[in-house]
Amino acid sequence: MRFVTVRDLRGKTSELWKDLERERELVVTNNGRPIAILSATDEDGFEEALWALRRSRAHDALARLQRDAEARGLNDAPRSAQDPGIAGNDRGDERS
Repeated sequence: MRFVTVRDLRGKTSELWKDLERERELVVTNNGRPIAILSATDEDGFEEALWALRRSRAHDALARLQRDAEARGLNDAPRSAQDPGIAGNDRGDERS
């Protein structure tokens, strides 16, 4: 995976598009820190790639929330402290 700066992205755009085709992913950095990932795709795989990216982000967000709750001692909250619509829904049924 290749790292490119924001400056390179502005000044060498056509060269980077060619690199993206070859590398498949480029990490864009600003002041040495990653700020974006460019990922090659095509019309046929676009929807699936976007779905996978969104699913991955949702998974990461949930894991972060769980770690935060655990660190704050909230992971063992009694059922009575939970949202009643969720607490009574252990079977996985959708809320109405």
